[in-house]
Amino acid sequence: MVGREYRGMSAEQRLADRRERLITAAYTLFANPGFHGTTIERLCATARISNRAFYECFSGRDDLMRAVYDRCVEETLTSVSAAIAQAPPTLDDRIVAGIGEYVRFVTKDARRARVMHVEVRRAGDVLSGARQRSVLAFSKVIERTVDDVRHRPPLESHLLALGVIGAITELLIEWVLSDPAPPVDRLVATAIHIFRSSFQP
Repeated sequence: MVGREYRGMSAEQRLADRRERLITAAYTLFANPGFHGTTIERLCATARISNRAFYECFSGRDDLMRAVYDRCVEETLTSVSAAIAQAPPTLDDRIVAGIGEYVRFVTKDARRARVMHVEVRRAGDVLSGARQRSVLAFSKVIERTVDDVRHRPPLESHLLALGVIGAITELLIEWVLSDPAPPVDRLVATAIHIFRSSFQP
């Protein structure tokens, strides 16, 4: 059945519009004051929708946080993959391109850095599955990048990739929480050093 038109928008379009407005509002509010500091009422007021409309879009705050986090991860993966694809086909060039793009893209917007690396942990078990999926996605990018140039046993590549991801995550948490924050170029240089030490002889 086709949804009824309302002010030039179908029911499906209105739902998509409300959903997008909630994601936009949550992107800012979940970064500050944070996931636990943001009520559904405040999200609805910021997005200019009713509480009833909220539950037509999401089952609750957890569901909305997952959507925001997944959006951040998807955009970051797209940006990093493009940077690696455009880099010269040597392992070192791809390391510099991929790691540099990841750190710079995430820190370009402090909200993205906070959602991806601080608030996702504060949200607790409700986002553990989403976080595991993102770690797996980024580890696959690293493994493919390395395996395209060098051949290592799959288990070794996977564990090394997880170790590198963990190290970069801690660097970005430090950037989010420190005052003053370490310079982004210093983060990039440190992350590249860790990657080179892990994957190059």
